[in-house]
Amino acid sequence: MEALPVLFHKYSPLRQDPICEHFGVCGGCKWQNLPYDQQLIYKQKQVYDNLIRIGKLEVPEISPILPSDNIQFYRNKLEFTFSNNRWLTTEEIESGQTFDRQALGFHIPEKFDKVLDIKKCWLQRDPSNAIRDEVKQVALDNRMPFFDLRNQTGFLRNLIIRTANTGEIMVIVSFFQEQEIFRNTLLNHISTKFPEVTSLMYVINQKVNDTIADQEIILFKGKDHMVEEMEGLKFKIGPKSFFQTNSEQAYNLYKITRDFAHIKKSEVVYDLYTGTGTIANFVAHQAEKVIGIEFVADAIEDARKNSLFNNITNTDFFAGDIKDLLNQDFISHHGRPDVIILDPPRAGVHQNVIDTILATLPKRIVYVSCNPATQARDLSLLKEEYMITAVQPVDMFPHTQHVENVVVMEKRRKG
Repeated sequence: MEALPVLFHKYSPLRQDPICEHFGVCGGCKWQNLPYDQQLIYKQKQVYDNLIRIGKLEVPEISPILPSDNIQFYRNKLEFTFSNNRWLTTEEIESGQTFDRQALGFHIPEKFDKVLDIKKCWLQRDPSNAIRDEVKQVALDNRMPFFDLRNQTGFLRNLIIRTANTGEIMVIVSFFQEQEIFRNTLLNHISTKFPEVTSLMYVINQKVNDTIADQEIILFKGKDHMVEEMEGLKFKIGPKSFFQTNSEQAYNLYKITRDFAHIKKSEVVYDLYTGTGTIANFVAHQAEKVIGIEFVADAIEDARKNSLFNNITNTDFFAGDIKDLLNQDFISHHGRPDVIILDPPRAGVHQNVIDTILATLPKRIVYVSCNPATQARDLSLLKEEYMITAVQPVDMFPHTQHVENVVVMEKRRKG
């Protein structure tokens, strides 16, 4: 059941005015009315509650959460959705007026076919807002059909904008069907209006869902990738590549992970759920060898390319389901890990992987989590053999309830 407040008797003294005109309707940045220092307090509390109060884990003093230097325009990727049936606010409905229903914006929470038209988003730096607004205007001027999400008809489907700390910009337009004249009109306009776009691509996606991971991405103009930099390392980011969406804070997160791992030159490191191998390549210079495993084959291909791109020769990457691939035969062939780095999805680590870790008993485990609740569950499964020696929360997503947390576990000395 859902409800809306009809009367506030008294506002919290902590309450502040949100900066975004879409606050309260858009599903993002739900904590904008809470001052940032207070947001950090509650994120720190979330980590404490999950690990200690609920998880009952023995934990040393939790380090103060690492704040994000930028609390606006910190994201390097946004995806906007076209809709021919935009979400009307309560005020618009009550006015009785007729409104234009074309939208380019974000989905209303838990409503797949309702899209809020975005005027300005405070999450991604310029020229993100300008590109989105220009694309919408060109589409309207040329009467290009916006997508009907419920009936699966139309032409314009999604707009993805990615930015890199090198200044490069990638734009991907997703069309529902091929209409060459419309397509060329839109893409040529983007190319002319925004010459700073270094990668301009498109995809024809006729599936029911919006994901493009299994689709052919076609290069229209520029490069087929962009580049992020960290400590002199360069990471190629393709249209399907995963990269932490807060680049500056990702660098801090990876430094914490590396420091917690205490890797020696003689040690073998396993980076499980490696994604595009960012952490694996970031720590490789400290290790004898780094093994990265990831379910998504395209991500593993990116990881290998990034090792080659940076002349890193002591990494090996493998694509497959970790719960099946990581077994004693695999470890016997590739070497027993001295350090394991875990960076799983929100669901946490599969029980099979936990069992393999307990059978292998590396010296040290560094667990990077975007969900302290499942992290606490997994840590409790390891606590008989390992003790937690450090905990460092990191704020990757200001104005949201999400918090990243890094925990290091050391093998217990028995007897």
